[in-house]
Amino acid sequence: MSETVNIKYGDTSLDLPVITGTENEKAIDISKLRASTNGLVTIDVGYKNTGSTTSAITFLDGEKGILRYRGYPIEQLAKDADFLEVAYLLINGELPSQNDFDTFKSDISLHTLVHEDLKHFFTAYPLNAHPMGMLCSLICSLSAYYPDSLDPNRSDAEKNLTVVRLLAKMPTLISWIQKKSTGHPIVYPDNKLGYVANFLRMFFGQRTDEYFTDDVLVDAMDTLLILHGDHEQNCSTSTVRIVGSAHAPLYASIAAGISALWGPRHGGANQAVIEMLQAIHNDGGNIDKFIDRAKDKSDPFRLMGFGHRVYKNFDPRAKIIKVKADEVLDKLGIDDPLLEIAKKLEEIALKDEYFVKRNLYPNVDFYSGIIYKAMGFPTDMFTVLFALGRLPGWIAQHREMMEAGQPIGRPRQIYTGSNERDYVAINKR
Repeated sequence: MSETVNIKYGDTSLDLPVITGTENEKAIDISKLRASTNGLVTIDVGYKNTGSTTSAITFLDGEKGILRYRGYPIEQLAKDADFLEVAYLLINGELPSQNDFDTFKSDISLHTLVHEDLKHFFTAYPLNAHPMGMLCSLICSLSAYYPDSLDPNRSDAEKNLTVVRLLAKMPTLISWIQKKSTGHPIVYPDNKLGYVANFLRMFFGQRTDEYFTDDVLVDAMDTLLILHGDHEQNCSTSTVRIVGSAHAPLYASIAAGISALWGPRHGGANQAVIEMLQAIHNDGGNIDKFIDRAKDKSDPFRLMGFGHRVYKNFDPRAKIIKVKADEVLDKLGIDDPLLEIAKKLEEIALKDEYFVKRNLYPNVDFYSGIIYKAMGFPTDMFTVLFALGRLPGWIAQHREMMEAGQPIGRPRQIYTGSNERDYVAINKR
């Protein structure tokens, strides 16, 4: 017998079905609530208790610290897979065979070049333009160069080509954004290199010198991209799905996700970590002072990069990336006061009873900020790097939503404004 939840509203008694997921997650299906109760809807500000969809992509259990992509534990993927293999898994549902993976990588390498006319965009951007603003407009503009992508009923082969183009061109566009900020000429892709190595070469390399990628840095960057690959129905992912539900082209849907990620409450957290470390350094570097401030409820100061809204005990991604952070710092041997402050903060937070009791552990944003800074990425590029990692997840979520035939997203509301009133001419107000 299927499980139901009974609600009563006036003279109406309604049994609502309970849906059970494959990991025994339960949800009350209220899809017929409004029609069965003459207009009754639910209010859930911020959607904290509302499931907007079913999904087979990512499973997350915040209480137990579990994160799996398509059933595979994040720990195994980060250890044994590379980013493009995980991207294939997220988008297509299964790990690729060797032949499928070779084809996938080859297809991406064939599309790493970007139309030369896009260079003209950069002459119009001011020098201080934010990288996320540029990335958003560039990704959306790709739809103008590939008008075939506008048809939601195009063939599967054409849809896959759009996916390949996005994965291939995103690193190239990000490197162009970086070169714009420095005034240096762009570095074109070298398709003999792997996905991450090619990106680092385009980003940090110069036309005047040969650039040699470091295996430790490539591995750390690859791991970071995997850890950011998907994370259930977060703000930017939900945005991609709701924009895509209007049958907007994939490029526009991804651009909308980039815009949502831009917010400091979402993708800007690792940048906030570095800004916090800088503030502590500028104040004299007295870490104990800021620890005391963090414990003072009346003080607005907060330690950025500690704890997590979803993970209540620990962030499984943080355990993985902490190892990579140590490897990067050891490899580079950087004498940076901000990184020294970060290491001391980490040591205190992992031992101090106040932080341990409240589960205020260093999270993935804390360690990713440290790695990006150590590698030499400008702080305002951190969220752009987050977008690069999240791209396969956004694509996978968009594809799942389209294949399921999800209706256009249209939340309800409860109106709290003025009642009906008559217009008054301006000379009588």
